[in-house]
Amino acid sequence: MTAVAQTAHSGEAPYYYVPPQSAHPIRGSLCMLATLVGAALWVNGYALGPWLCGAGILCMFMVLFGWFGDAIRESEGGLNSKRIDHSYRWSMTWFIFSEVMFFSAFFGSLWYTRDVSTPWLSTLDSQTWLWPHFAGTWPNFGPAGTVAPFESVGPFWLPTINTALLLTSAVTLTIAHHALRAAHRQKAIFWLAVTVILGFTFVGCQAYEYHHAYTELNLRFTSGAFGALFYMLTGFHGFHVILGATMLTVIWFRLVRGHFTPDNHFGFEGAAWYWHFVDVVWLGLYIFVYWV
Repeated sequence: MTAVAQTAHSGEAPYYYVPPQSAHPIRGSLCMLATLVGAALWVNGYALGPWLCGAGILCMFMVLFGWFGDAIRESEGGLNSKRIDHSYRWSMTWFIFSEVMFFSAFFGSLWYTRDVSTPWLSTLDSQTWLWPHFAGTWPNFGPAGTVAPFESVGPFWLPTINTALLLTSAVTLTIAHHALRAAHRQKAIFWLAVTVILGFTFVGCQAYEYHHAYTELNLRFTSGAFGALFYMLTGFHGFHVILGATMLTVIWFRLVRGHFTPDNHFGFEGAAWYWHFVDVVWLGLYIFVYWV
């Protein structure tokens, strides 16, 4: 008797579930193509660009909604075995690893610009032959003096408040996870809702910080290396917070609908892994962007 026949006879999910043919991959590819073409037209001044880019993003969300919905129905229908659970776990692990490498590149850029390039440009030889009177301080207005004056964002108080919000959300998410494992669904629903609220509150606080930096401190994306790195690091992290909070919102709705059990809830765990990764990245940003 084959492994599939044995598992079917015992009432368990097959060794590895093979889903039916789906149009989601080709639809997603077309959506990404439309988004990239629209973005290219947009930056080159074509009127069609913003509309095509926006339509591609909207259609991509629709594809993901249907695709993830199919995966959820497969899981709730008992089609996923432990083998598939392991596959999901390894996939999420490698995805988070790729995100670690992504942020490592930006942190490396910050380190190289601040601790290598800036001191090198302020040496006697560089001041003599390249950029006279350049002071190797961080942040700075650039060696050519073409950057408009700006002020940097200090750690007090908004970045510190945001740090407290994210650290608190990590605690509330852990409480929700333990509640789910103990079969206390209502407790898990409550603490996960608190986590989502804290996450979106962080996004609101960072939006206010951006407005303050842009209008009052004159800190912009064009403010030399510091401005570019500041907005790239904090902006991409903010995007990840929005993505993580959205994932947790979906998990909250699934909890309310009765999904997940104490022994089978990787959807919850995967979103929790991602959220804790976002927390750790923010601690790095808080130290190396706002303090150091």
